[in-house]
Amino acid sequence: MSSRGHNQAGRVSVFDPAINPTHPTNMWATCPLGEYQHDPSIGVYLHEPWSRYEASGAPYTVTQSGAVGTAAISTAASGVLEVDSGSTTVVQGANLQHDQAGFVPVAGTELWFETLIKIVDTYDKCELFVGLSETDTAIIDTSSNASESHIGWQCVTDDGVLLFTSEKATAGDTSAAVTIEEATYVKLGFHVIGITSVQQYVNGVAVGTAHATANVPIVAVYPSFVCQSGGTNDPIMHVRPYTVFQTHP
Repeated sequence: MSSRGHNQAGRVSVFDPAINPTHPTNMWATCPLGEYQHDPSIGVYLHEPWSRYEASGAPYTVTQSGAVGTAAISTAASGVLEVDSGSTTVVQGANLQHDQAGFVPVAGTELWFETLIKIVDTYDKCELFVGLSETDTAIIDTSSNASESHIGWQCVTDDGVLLFTSEKATAGDTSAAVTIEEATYVKLGFHVIGITSVQQYVNGVAVGTAHATANVPIVAVYPSFVCQSGGTNDPIMHVRPYTVFQTHP
């Protein structure tokens, strides 16, 4: 195995073709992570490997809806956080935010976000959100997305159909994403260019057209994961490591 540099649009990224042969065409192709290793002034980098998690304190805050819902490191697999709704009652569950890591889309910057999730017990009985959101202790409220500024994926229809959503101060838009499957990981990512557009990626492939300027939030948004019950089962969201990178203007 050997690493290679990929230059695209004046940006240099590093990849191993034996591990990630699709890198030149995926969302990270123009992300200057390789340059960042030598010059941290390029941007800000957050990678959460879930090697540890403190349930009782910073930097993550779990808000319980209906006095239930937890988050804990998996005892069955390395690098996995389990966000458990802990309920069979509709809208009850866990609202998890890294509320000490805010990213603000501004002109002259680019932002990338990617993670993998799966839902168990069961995928089509879960109301969820995955992505970046303003600080909100009830992102999914009364089976709808109550966050006024966010970028990510939601399902509030109890059918496993994810919609990609981008919203700026309540001016938002949704687009088709993917239907998840029981106990099956799906890779979810997006790339924000300035305050102009947001493009989603599912399993490394661009999906649909980009969301436009009117739907790009211009306030601090934070890594957020919500897993609540649709009212039948008590679903659990498994979150594998996530990465956020934003260039400086």
